Amino acid sequence: MTQVNDAWNQFNELLESGSQTSIITKVVLTIIGIAIMIMIEKNYILRRWEGIVAATDAAWDDKIFGPLRTRIYIFTIIGGANIGVYWIDAANPGIVETAAPLFNSMFIILAATLASVTVKFILPELLNRFQKQSAVTVSGGNPLLVFLLRAVIWFGGLYLSLSELGIELFGVLASLAVFSLIIGLAIQQTLGNIVNSFMLALDRPFEVGDRIGVEGVMGTVMSIGILSTKLLTLKEELVVIPNNSLVDSTVVNYARGGGDGVARRISVQMDYGVAYDEDPAHVKQVMLRIARSCQYVLSEPRPRVMMTELGDFSKVFRLFIWIGDYSDEIVTRDYLIERMDRAFVKEGIVIPYPTAIELPTQELHSDPEIAAQKLKDKEVRRQRAVSAYRLEEARLRKEHSKITAELEELYAKVKSGKITGQDLADMQDRIRELEQSLALDMELDD
Repeated sequence: MTQVNDAWNQFNELLESGSQTSIITKVVLTIIGIAIMIMIEKNYILRRWEGIVAATDAAWDDKIFGPLRTRIYIFTIIGGANIGVYWIDAANPGIVETAAPLFNSMFIILAATLASVTVKFILPELLNRFQKQSAVTVSGGNPLLVFLLRAVIWFGGLYLSLSELGIELFGVLASLAVFSLIIGLAIQQTLGNIVNSFMLALDRPFEVGDRIGVEGVMGTVMSIGILSTKLLTLKEELVVIPNNSLVDSTVVNYARGGGDGVARRISVQMDYGVAYDEDPAHVKQVMLRIARSCQYVLSEPRPRVMMTELGDFSKVFRLFIWIGDYSDEIVTRDYLIERMDRAFVKEGIVIPYPTAIELPTQELHSDPEIAAQKLKDKEVRRQRAVSAYRLEEARLRKEHSKITAELEELYAKVKSGKITGQDLADMQDRIRELEQSLALDMELDD
């Protein structure tokens, strides 16, 4: 402590010893001193710091280095000017007292800018690091939180800075109350969008890159701003949706609807109509075979086929499949429609035209022998398909019975009340999984 006091006394003596020096000389010496300090900071301190920053793998320290370097230079200039004023006019305390609040105000603003830029680059990194990767994250939520925190920092810095100058910020705001009311009414919609963007950040229904549907518009989320959210449609049209409209609308998130913890998984249903004289088992077996051959269709849950309607011109069969990524839906549909068409032609399965005139199947070919052979081949393939489907049907019946028995056992254990805690939660998850699997099972013919 004694060494610090001695150093401070020597500094004061140095300043007082220069009291006889001309003001111009003192100003020049002050400028030279500031320049020397900046040179030392640039060539020694900051250069070594820059080397340390460049050696790290993190990106945030590279981003923050430039703004911090600029503020260090500004701090050196303001601090040097403050010391220079004290030294140049030490004999006139009035000037020093007048200049002190101004310098204090500048130091406060500088500290606010330093805190603001630190929050800008470091806070998003911290939020992303501690955020659960499995959670649904709204990209744009972190920037909004950063914006709000920086606004608080700037408001506090401005308030303290004006208070240092003797200006009451709240008094100024009160005098502008009427003007603020007019401005508030004028930008009511904008303020609503800002508030709703904050609500989106809290609710977190989607993130950038998700495909969502809003009021009939489907597209990929490109950005979530303070005023609006931008979607890129499949036609590559950029749709800008105000956050007010987004909050008041029903949003379908195709990227977060999958079951079994697979967020991007979707269920696709496709209908096919065949002639009334086709064997349902034959049609189902062909449809299942084509579905299982598609690389985008998941093996679990397994593809399923149900006959859903007896239409005016055809029996309607619905194919249920699951795709691991919703972005593959279009190519999957293209594959299945094309392959299904080929398979139906090869198997002799007729897709009827919507007409009320029934054409006899015996006239499918001009040559009776060829037509008879085609029908014979079709019958052979039909019998094979029916046999294969009966095996599949038996397997499904067995699996259905097994699931039902396991569900009854789990229901009994839960009802007994002996299972608690995490075991109960795991058992309830298993029950939901089995119930879902049971609900997806096709209806079996007696």
